[in-house]
Amino acid sequence: MNYEKLARQIIQEVGGKENINSVIHCVTRLRFKLKDQSLAKTEVIKELPGVMTVVISGGQYQVVIGDQVPNVYAEVSKLIGKETAEDTDETVEEGGLFSKFVALMSGIFMPVMGVLAAAGILKGFLVALTVLGWISEEMGVYKILFAASDAFFYFMPILLGFSAGKTFKTNQYTTAVIGATLVYPTMLEIYNAGEALTFLQIPVVLMNYTQSVIPIILAAFITAKFEKLLLKAIPKSLQLIFVPLIILVIIVPLSFIVIGPISVYASELLAKGAMALYSLSPAVTGLILAGIWQIAVIFGLHWAFIPIFINNITTLGFDPINALLYCTVFAQTGAALAIALRTKETKMKTLSATATLSGFLGITEPAIYGVNLPLKRPFIMGCIGGGAGGAIAGFFSGKMYGGFASGGVFGIPMFINPEGANSEFYGFAVSLIVALGVAFILTYLFGYSQKMQLNQDQKKSA
Repeated sequence: MNYEKLARQIIQEVGGKENINSVIHCVTRLRFKLKDQSLAKTEVIKELPGVMTVVISGGQYQVVIGDQVPNVYAEVSKLIGKETAEDTDETVEEGGLFSKFVALMSGIFMPVMGVLAAAGILKGFLVALTVLGWISEEMGVYKILFAASDAFFYFMPILLGFSAGKTFKTNQYTTAVIGATLVYPTMLEIYNAGEALTFLQIPVVLMNYTQSVIPIILAAFITAKFEKLLLKAIPKSLQLIFVPLIILVIIVPLSFIVIGPISVYASELLAKGAMALYSLSPAVTGLILAGIWQIAVIFGLHWAFIPIFINNITTLGFDPINALLYCTVFAQTGAALAIALRTKETKMKTLSATATLSGFLGITEPAIYGVNLPLKRPFIMGCIGGGAGGAIAGFFSGKMYGGFASGGVFGIPMFINPEGANSEFYGFAVSLIVALGVAFILTYLFGYSQKMQLNQDQKKSA
Protein backbone atom coordinates (compact mmCIF):
# COMPACT_ATOMS: atom_id res chain seq x y z
CA MET A 1 0.00 0.00 0.00
CA ASN A 2 1.30 3.45 -0.95
CA TYR A 3 0.42 5.37 2.23
CA GLU A 4 1.26 8.81 0.87
CA LYS A 5 -0.83 8.29 -2.26
CA LEU A 6 -3.81 7.04 -0.26
CA ALA A 7 -3.51 9.94 2.18
CA ARG A 8 -3.52 12.46 -0.69
CA GLN A 9 -6.55 10.80 -2.27
CA ILE A 10 -8.51 10.76 0.98
CA ILE A 11 -7.74 14.42 1.71
CA GLN A 12 -8.78 15.38 -1.79
CA GLU A 13 -12.05 13.42 -1.68
CA VAL A 14 -13.14 14.70 1.76
CA GLY A 15 -13.11 18.20 0.30
CA GLY A 16 -9.45 19.15 0.57
CA LYS A 17 -7.33 20.35 3.45
CA GLU A 18 -9.45 23.48 3.83
CA ASN A 19 -12.54 21.34 4.63
CA ILE A 20 -10.81 19.50 7.50
CA ASN A 21 -11.25 20.89 11.00
CA SER A 22 -9.31 18.05 12.60
CA VAL A 23 -8.47 14.38 12.32
CA ILE A 24 -7.39 11.69 14.78
CA HIS A 25 -7.20 7.92 14.46
CA CYS A 26 -8.14 4.87 16.49
CA VAL A 27 -7.14 1.24 15.94
CA THR A 28 -8.58 1.02 12.43
CA ARG A 29 -10.15 4.37 11.45
CA LEU A 30 -9.23 7.89 10.43
CA ARG A 31 -11.75 10.10 12.25
CA PHE A 32 -12.27 13.44 10.51
CA LYS A 33 -14.24 16.41 11.72
CA LEU A 34 -15.20 18.18 8.52
CA LYS A 35 -16.48 21.71 8.08
CA ASP A 36 -18.99 20.53 5.49
CA GLN A 37 -19.60 16.78 5.22
CA SER A 38 -21.62 17.25 2.03
CA LEU A 39 -18.38 18.06 0.18
CA ALA A 40 -16.96 14.61 0.88
CA LYS A 41 -17.30 12.10 -1.96
CA THR A 42 -18.17 9.09 0.16
CA GLU A 43 -18.73 6.57 -2.64
CA VAL A 44 -15.41 7.52 -4.25
CA ILE A 45 -13.56 7.14 -0.96
CA LYS A 46 -15.10 3.70 -0.37
CA GLU A 47 -13.63 2.49 -3.66
CA LEU A 48 -10.08 3.71 -2.96
CA PRO A 49 -7.57 0.84 -2.69
CA GLY A 50 -6.80 0.46 1.02
CA VAL A 51 -10.14 1.84 2.25
CA MET A 52 -12.64 -0.65 3.67
CA THR A 53 -15.62 1.66 4.08
CA VAL A 54 -16.80 5.03 5.40
CA VAL A 55 -18.90 5.51 8.55
CA ILE A 56 -20.52 8.82 9.49
CA SER A 57 -21.35 8.91 13.20
CA GLY A 58 -21.11 11.15 16.25
CA GLY A 59 -20.19 14.21 14.20
CA GLN A 60 -17.21 12.35 12.74
CA TYR A 61 -16.47 11.30 9.18
CA GLN A 62 -14.74 7.95 9.73
CA VAL A 63 -12.64 6.35 7.01
CA VAL A 64 -12.00 2.69 7.89
CA ILE A 65 -8.49 1.62 6.86
CA GLY A 66 -7.66 -1.38 9.03
CA ASP A 67 -4.46 -2.10 10.95
CA GLN A 68 -2.41 0.11 8.59
CA VAL A 69 -4.23 3.25 9.75
CA PRO A 70 -1.26 4.63 11.79
CA ASN A 71 0.85 4.75 8.62
CA VAL A 72 -1.88 6.48 6.63
CA TYR A 73 -2.51 8.89 9.50
CA ALA A 74 1.18 9.80 9.60
CA GLU A 75 1.03 10.81 5.93
CA VAL A 76 -2.24 12.70 6.44
CA SER A 77 -0.58 14.58 9.32
CA LYS A 78 2.29 15.66 7.08
CA LEU A 79 -0.06 16.90 4.39
CA ILE A 80 -2.57 18.84 6.50
CA GLY A 81 -0.34 19.97 9.37
CA LYS A 82 0.33 18.47 12.79
CA GLU A 83 -1.94 20.80 14.77
CA THR A 84 -4.99 19.89 12.70
CA ALA A 85 -4.08 16.22 12.87
CA GLU A 86 -3.83 16.36 16.64
CA ASP A 87 -7.40 17.62 16.90
CA THR A 88 -6.59 20.94 18.54
CA ASP A 89 -8.95 23.15 16.57
CA GLU A 90 -12.28 24.24 18.00
CA THR A 91 -15.05 22.23 16.39
CA VAL A 92 -18.78 22.15 16.79
CA GLU A 93 -20.30 18.72 17.30
CA GLU A 94 -23.34 17.92 15.18
CA GLY A 95 -26.23 15.66 16.00
CA GLY A 96 -28.34 15.09 19.07
CA LEU A 97 -27.39 14.82 22.70
CA PHE A 98 -26.58 11.11 22.47
CA SER A 99 -24.37 11.65 19.41
CA LYS A 100 -22.45 14.33 21.29
CA PHE A 101 -22.07 12.03 24.29
CA VAL A 102 -20.73 9.22 22.10
CA ALA A 103 -18.29 11.60 20.42
CA LEU A 104 -17.20 12.85 23.84
CA MET A 105 -16.56 9.36 25.21
CA SER A 106 -14.73 8.47 22.00
CA GLY A 107 -12.46 11.49 22.36
CA ILE A 108 -11.65 10.72 26.00
CA PHE A 109 -11.13 6.96 25.81
CA MET A 110 -9.77 6.48 22.29
CA PRO A 111 -6.23 7.75 23.05
CA VAL A 112 -5.88 5.32 25.98
CA MET A 113 -7.65 2.27 24.51
CA GLY A 114 -4.45 0.56 23.41
CA VAL A 115 -2.72 0.69 26.78
CA LEU A 116 -6.05 0.11 28.58
CA ALA A 117 -6.57 -3.16 26.71
CA ALA A 118 -2.90 -4.13 27.08
CA ALA A 119 -2.98 -3.58 30.85
CA GLY A 120 -6.19 -5.58 31.15
CA ILE A 121 -4.84 -8.47 29.10
CA LEU A 122 -1.61 -8.56 31.14
CA LYS A 123 -3.61 -8.64 34.37
CA GLY A 124 -5.71 -11.47 32.96
CA PHE A 125 -2.65 -13.51 32.04
CA LEU A 126 -1.25 -13.04 35.55
CA VAL A 127 -4.51 -14.37 37.00
CA ALA A 128 -4.40 -17.36 34.64
CA LEU A 129 -0.77 -18.15 35.46
CA THR A 130 -1.50 -17.88 39.18
CA VAL A 131 -4.55 -20.14 38.95
CA LEU A 132 -2.50 -22.70 37.02
CA GLY A 133 0.18 -22.56 39.73
CA TRP A 134 2.93 -21.55 37.33
CA ILE A 135 3.73 -18.43 39.33
CA SER A 136 2.80 -17.13 42.79
CA GLU A 137 1.94 -13.68 44.11
CA GLU A 138 5.11 -13.73 46.19
CA MET A 139 7.42 -13.98 43.18
CA GLY A 140 9.23 -10.90 41.94
CA VAL A 141 8.11 -11.48 38.36
CA TYR A 142 4.47 -11.39 39.50
CA LYS A 143 4.88 -8.23 41.58
CA ILE A 144 6.63 -6.29 38.82
CA LEU A 145 4.24 -7.35 36.07
CA PHE A 146 1.23 -6.80 38.33
CA ALA A 147 2.45 -3.27 38.98
CA ALA A 148 2.69 -2.75 35.22
CA SER A 149 -0.83 -4.11 34.68
CA ASP A 150 -2.48 -2.39 37.63
CA ALA A 151 -0.83 1.04 37.36
CA PHE A 152 -3.14 2.19 34.57
CA PHE A 153 -6.28 1.38 36.53
CA TYR A 154 -4.94 2.65 39.86
CA PHE A 155 -3.89 6.00 38.40
CA MET A 156 -6.74 6.20 35.90
CA PRO A 157 -7.86 9.67 37.10
CA ILE A 158 -4.48 11.08 36.05
CA LEU A 159 -4.51 9.53 32.58
CA LEU A 160 -8.17 10.29 31.94
CA GLY A 161 -7.60 13.77 33.32
CA PHE A 162 -5.03 14.39 30.60
CA SER A 163 -7.23 12.86 27.91
CA ALA A 164 -10.37 14.68 29.09
CA GLY A 165 -8.51 17.97 29.25
CA LYS A 166 -7.56 17.62 25.60
CA THR A 167 -11.10 16.61 24.65
CA PHE A 168 -12.65 19.57 26.49
CA LYS A 169 -10.11 21.98 24.96
CA THR A 170 -8.47 22.97 28.22
CA ASN A 171 -4.96 22.64 29.62
CA GLN A 172 -4.58 18.87 29.91
CA TYR A 173 -1.68 19.14 32.33
CA THR A 174 -3.90 21.06 34.74
CA THR A 175 -6.65 18.44 34.54
CA ALA A 176 -4.04 15.68 34.96
CA VAL A 177 -2.85 17.38 38.18
CA ILE A 178 -6.46 17.49 39.41
CA GLY A 179 -6.68 13.75 38.72
CA ALA A 180 -3.38 13.19 40.54
CA THR A 181 -4.73 15.07 43.54
CA LEU A 182 -7.69 12.71 43.74
CA VAL A 183 -5.32 9.73 44.16
CA TYR A 184 -2.62 11.55 46.15
CA PRO A 185 -1.17 9.10 48.74
CA THR A 186 -1.77 11.39 51.74
CA MET A 187 -5.46 11.75 50.87
CA LEU A 188 -5.76 7.98 50.49
CA GLU A 189 -4.06 7.46 53.85
CA ILE A 190 -6.55 9.80 55.54
CA TYR A 191 -9.43 7.96 53.87
CA ASN A 192 -8.11 4.51 54.84
CA ALA A 193 -7.56 5.66 58.42
CA GLY A 194 -11.14 6.93 58.62
CA GLU A 195 -10.03 10.38 59.79
CA ALA A 196 -12.23 13.46 59.51
CA LEU A 197 -11.18 16.26 57.18
CA THR A 198 -12.53 19.77 56.62
CA PHE A 199 -11.80 22.57 54.18
CA LEU A 200 -12.50 26.04 55.57
CA GLN A 201 -14.83 24.41 58.10
CA ILE A 202 -16.64 22.58 55.31
CA PRO A 203 -16.65 18.81 55.93
CA VAL A 204 -15.03 16.73 53.21
CA VAL A 205 -16.51 13.34 52.38
CA LEU A 206 -13.36 11.40 51.54
CA MET A 207 -13.57 8.51 49.10
CA ASN A 208 -11.19 6.24 47.24
CA TYR A 209 -10.89 7.66 43.73
CA THR A 210 -8.38 5.14 42.38
CA GLN A 211 -9.74 3.46 39.24
CA SER A 212 -12.57 6.01 39.11
CA VAL A 213 -13.85 7.45 35.82
CA ILE A 214 -16.71 9.91 36.31
CA PRO A 215 -15.19 12.29 38.92
CA ILE A 216 -12.24 13.39 36.81
CA ILE A 217 -14.31 13.69 33.63
CA LEU A 218 -16.77 16.02 35.39
CA ALA A 219 -13.91 17.95 36.99
CA ALA A 220 -12.24 18.38 33.58
CA PHE A 221 -15.52 19.59 32.06
CA ILE A 222 -15.98 22.21 34.79
CA THR A 223 -12.32 23.19 34.51
CA ALA A 224 -12.75 23.87 30.78
CA LYS A 225 -15.73 26.15 31.41
CA PHE A 226 -14.00 27.93 34.29
CA GLU A 227 -10.80 28.42 32.31
CA LYS A 228 -12.66 30.25 29.55
CA LEU A 229 -13.99 32.73 32.11
CA LEU A 230 -10.53 33.25 33.60
CA LEU A 231 -8.94 33.83 30.19
CA LYS A 232 -11.42 36.63 29.59
CA ALA A 233 -10.94 38.20 33.01
CA ILE A 234 -7.16 37.93 33.52
CA PRO A 235 -4.69 39.98 31.44
CA LYS A 236 -2.63 37.89 29.01
CA SER A 237 0.61 38.80 30.78
CA LEU A 238 -0.64 37.06 33.95
CA GLN A 239 -2.49 34.09 32.45
CA LEU A 240 0.42 31.62 32.34
CA ILE A 241 0.65 31.32 36.13
CA PHE A 242 -2.56 32.69 37.55
CA VAL A 243 -5.05 30.77 35.39
CA PRO A 244 -3.83 27.31 36.50
CA LEU A 245 -3.26 28.64 40.04
CA ILE A 246 -6.85 29.82 40.44
CA ILE A 247 -8.16 26.63 38.81
CA LEU A 248 -6.27 24.43 41.28
CA VAL A 249 -7.36 26.53 44.27
CA ILE A 250 -11.01 26.36 43.22
CA ILE A 251 -11.50 23.09 41.34
CA VAL A 252 -9.48 20.74 43.58
CA PRO A 253 -11.45 21.55 46.78
CA LEU A 254 -14.65 21.51 44.73
CA SER A 255 -13.73 18.05 43.45
CA PHE A 256 -13.30 16.68 46.97
CA ILE A 257 -16.33 18.42 48.47
CA VAL A 258 -18.92 18.25 45.68
CA ILE A 259 -17.88 16.69 42.35
CA GLY A 260 -16.24 13.57 43.76
CA PRO A 261 -18.94 12.43 46.19
CA ILE A 262 -21.76 13.14 43.72
CA SER A 263 -19.86 11.31 40.99
CA VAL A 264 -19.20 8.28 43.16
CA TYR A 265 -22.85 8.03 44.17
CA ALA A 266 -23.82 8.44 40.50
CA SER A 267 -21.34 5.69 39.60
CA GLU A 268 -22.92 3.36 42.14
CA LEU A 269 -26.40 4.10 40.78
CA LEU A 270 -25.18 3.47 37.22
CA ALA A 271 -23.69 0.14 38.26
CA LYS A 272 -26.86 -0.84 40.11
CA GLY A 273 -28.97 0.17 37.11
CA ALA A 274 -26.86 -1.93 34.75
CA MET A 275 -27.07 -4.90 37.11
CA ALA A 276 -30.83 -4.45 37.53
CA LEU A 277 -31.30 -4.70 33.75
CA TYR A 278 -28.92 -7.64 33.61
CA SER A 279 -30.59 -9.49 36.49
CA LEU A 280 -34.04 -9.42 34.82
CA SER A 281 -32.81 -12.20 32.54
CA PRO A 282 -29.06 -12.50 31.86
CA ALA A 283 -29.65 -14.91 28.99
CA VAL A 284 -32.21 -12.70 27.24
CA THR A 285 -30.08 -9.61 27.86
CA GLY A 286 -27.10 -11.40 26.33
CA LEU A 287 -29.17 -12.57 23.35
CA ILE A 288 -30.37 -9.05 22.55
CA LEU A 289 -27.23 -7.04 23.33
CA ALA A 290 -24.81 -9.44 21.66
CA GLY A 291 -27.12 -9.78 18.68
CA ILE A 292 -27.05 -6.05 17.92
CA TRP A 293 -23.62 -5.18 19.34
CA GLN A 294 -21.65 -5.21 16.09
CA ILE A 295 -24.27 -2.92 14.56
CA ALA A 296 -23.57 -0.48 17.38
CA VAL A 297 -19.83 -0.84 16.70
CA ILE A 298 -20.37 0.05 13.03
CA PHE A 299 -21.88 3.38 14.04
CA GLY A 300 -19.34 3.99 16.81
CA LEU A 301 -22.00 3.77 19.52
CA HIS A 302 -19.94 1.28 21.53
CA TRP A 303 -17.93 4.16 23.01
CA ALA A 304 -20.93 5.04 25.18
CA PHE A 305 -20.65 1.66 26.94
CA ILE A 306 -16.95 1.73 27.82
CA PRO A 307 -17.42 3.97 30.90
CA ILE A 308 -20.13 1.53 32.07
CA PHE A 309 -17.75 -1.44 31.76
CA ILE A 310 -15.00 0.32 33.70
CA ASN A 311 -17.44 1.77 36.23
CA ASN A 312 -18.77 -1.72 36.98
CA ILE A 313 -15.22 -2.94 37.60
CA THR A 314 -14.59 0.00 39.94
CA THR A 315 -17.79 -0.27 41.96
CA LEU A 316 -18.58 -4.00 41.80
CA GLY A 317 -15.16 -5.55 41.18
CA PHE A 318 -16.42 -7.19 37.98
CA ASP A 319 -18.39 -6.42 34.84
CA PRO A 320 -20.99 -8.83 33.41
CA ILE A 321 -21.95 -6.71 30.39
CA ASN A 322 -18.71 -7.06 28.43
CA ALA A 323 -18.82 -10.78 29.15
CA LEU A 324 -22.06 -10.91 27.16
CA LEU A 325 -20.60 -8.96 24.26
CA TYR A 326 -17.14 -10.48 24.01
CA CYS A 327 -18.31 -13.39 21.85
CA THR A 328 -19.45 -11.05 19.05
CA VAL A 329 -15.85 -10.65 17.89
CA PHE A 330 -15.59 -14.44 17.49
CA ALA A 331 -18.95 -14.58 15.72
CA GLN A 332 -17.92 -12.14 12.99
CA THR A 333 -14.58 -13.94 12.78
CA GLY A 334 -16.40 -17.26 12.31
CA ALA A 335 -18.39 -15.80 9.44
CA ALA A 336 -15.21 -14.54 7.75
CA LEU A 337 -13.56 -17.94 8.27
CA ALA A 338 -16.49 -19.62 6.52
CA ILE A 339 -16.04 -17.31 3.53
CA ALA A 340 -12.31 -18.07 3.44
CA LEU A 341 -13.05 -21.80 3.20
CA ARG A 342 -16.08 -21.48 0.93
CA THR A 343 -15.01 -19.00 -1.74
CA LYS A 344 -13.05 -19.91 -4.83
CA GLU A 345 -12.30 -16.29 -5.73
CA THR A 346 -8.63 -15.63 -4.98
CA LYS A 347 -8.93 -12.03 -3.81
CA MET A 348 -11.85 -12.76 -1.48
CA LYS A 349 -10.10 -15.84 -0.09
CA THR A 350 -7.01 -13.78 0.75
CA LEU A 351 -9.07 -10.94 2.23
CA SER A 352 -11.27 -13.20 4.35
CA ALA A 353 -8.28 -15.23 5.58
CA THR A 354 -6.50 -12.05 6.65
CA ALA A 355 -9.70 -10.77 8.27
CA THR A 356 -10.04 -14.05 10.18
CA LEU A 357 -6.55 -13.69 11.64
CA SER A 358 -7.24 -10.08 12.63
CA GLY A 359 -10.53 -11.16 14.20
CA PHE A 360 -8.88 -13.71 16.45
CA LEU A 361 -6.57 -10.90 17.60
CA GLY A 362 -9.59 -8.74 18.47
CA ILE A 363 -9.81 -6.45 15.42
CA THR A 364 -13.07 -7.09 13.58
CA GLU A 365 -13.13 -4.18 11.12
CA PRO A 366 -11.41 -6.16 8.32
CA ALA A 367 -13.96 -8.96 8.76
CA ILE A 368 -16.96 -6.64 9.01
CA TYR A 369 -16.14 -4.02 6.39
CA GLY A 370 -13.98 -6.07 4.07
CA VAL A 371 -15.98 -9.31 3.96
CA ASN A 372 -19.19 -9.74 5.96
CA LEU A 373 -20.99 -6.43 5.54
CA PRO A 374 -20.44 -6.07 1.76
CA LEU A 375 -21.87 -9.58 1.29
CA LYS A 376 -24.67 -8.79 3.80
CA ARG A 377 -25.69 -12.34 4.74
CA PRO A 378 -22.42 -13.24 6.52
CA PHE A 379 -22.80 -10.16 8.72
CA ILE A 380 -26.35 -11.21 9.64
CA MET A 381 -25.15 -14.73 10.39
CA GLY A 382 -22.42 -13.23 12.57
CA CYS A 383 -25.05 -11.27 14.51
CA ILE A 384 -27.10 -14.44 15.00
CA GLY A 385 -24.01 -16.27 16.24
CA GLY A 386 -23.22 -13.39 18.57
CA GLY A 387 -26.73 -13.49 20.01
CA ALA A 388 -26.44 -17.22 20.66
CA GLY A 389 -23.09 -16.80 22.37
CA GLY A 390 -24.33 -13.84 24.42
CA ALA A 391 -27.29 -15.84 25.68
CA ILE A 392 -24.97 -18.62 26.88
CA ALA A 393 -22.59 -16.15 28.58
CA GLY A 394 -25.59 -14.62 30.35
CA PHE A 395 -26.98 -18.02 31.37
CA PHE A 396 -23.67 -18.94 33.03
CA SER A 397 -23.27 -15.42 34.53
CA GLY A 398 -19.91 -14.76 32.87
CA LYS A 399 -17.97 -11.81 34.27
CA MET A 400 -14.92 -9.70 33.42
CA TYR A 401 -12.59 -9.06 36.37
CA GLY A 402 -10.08 -6.38 37.28
CA GLY A 403 -9.56 -4.55 34.00
CA PHE A 404 -10.76 -4.20 30.45
CA ALA A 405 -10.42 -6.49 27.46
CA SER A 406 -11.31 -5.19 24.01
CA GLY A 407 -11.53 -8.53 22.20
CA GLY A 408 -9.63 -11.51 20.82
CA VAL A 409 -8.00 -14.60 22.25
CA PHE A 410 -5.52 -12.70 24.41
CA GLY A 411 -8.28 -11.10 26.46
CA ILE A 412 -9.89 -14.40 27.50
CA PRO A 413 -7.93 -14.71 30.80
CA MET A 414 -9.58 -11.44 31.92
CA PHE A 415 -12.74 -13.47 32.57
CA ILE A 416 -11.17 -15.90 35.05
CA ASN A 417 -12.24 -15.28 38.63
CA PRO A 418 -9.13 -14.33 40.69
CA GLU A 419 -10.11 -17.10 43.11
CA GLY A 420 -9.94 -19.66 40.32
CA ALA A 421 -11.71 -20.83 37.18
CA ASN A 422 -15.33 -21.82 37.83
CA SER A 423 -18.58 -22.49 35.95
CA GLU A 424 -18.86 -18.79 35.07
CA PHE A 425 -15.60 -18.90 33.13
CA TYR A 426 -16.27 -22.28 31.54
CA GLY A 427 -19.68 -21.03 30.41
CA PHE A 428 -18.07 -17.88 29.05
CA ALA A 429 -15.55 -20.00 27.11
CA VAL A 430 -18.41 -22.05 25.68
CA SER A 431 -20.12 -18.81 24.57
CA LEU A 432 -17.11 -17.96 22.41
CA ILE A 433 -17.08 -21.41 20.80
CA VAL A 434 -20.83 -21.31 20.18
CA ALA A 435 -20.72 -17.81 18.68
CA LEU A 436 -17.86 -18.82 16.39
CA GLY A 437 -19.45 -22.16 15.46
CA VAL A 438 -22.99 -20.89 14.82
CA ALA A 439 -21.78 -18.00 12.67
CA PHE A 440 -19.41 -20.31 10.77
CA ILE A 441 -22.00 -23.01 10.07
CA LEU A 442 -24.78 -20.59 9.09
CA THR A 443 -22.46 -18.64 6.81
CA TYR A 444 -20.95 -21.74 5.24
CA LEU A 445 -24.36 -23.28 4.53
CA PHE A 446 -26.57 -20.27 3.84
CA GLY A 447 -24.51 -17.08 3.89
CA TYR A 448 -22.38 -17.30 0.78
CA SER A 449 -22.48 -18.43 -2.83
CA GLN A 450 -20.50 -17.69 -5.96
CA LYS A 451 -23.58 -15.90 -7.30
CA MET A 452 -23.45 -13.47 -4.37
CA GLN A 453 -19.78 -12.86 -5.07
CA LEU A 454 -20.51 -12.23 -8.75
CA ASN A 455 -23.25 -9.74 -7.88
CA GLN A 456 -20.90 -7.97 -5.49
CA ASP A 457 -18.18 -7.73 -8.14
CA GLN A 458 -20.67 -6.39 -10.69
CA LYS A 459 -21.80 -3.68 -8.27
CA LYS A 460 -18.20 -2.57 -7.75
CA SER A 461 -17.49 -2.46 -11.45
CA ALA A 462 -20.73 -0.62 -12.29
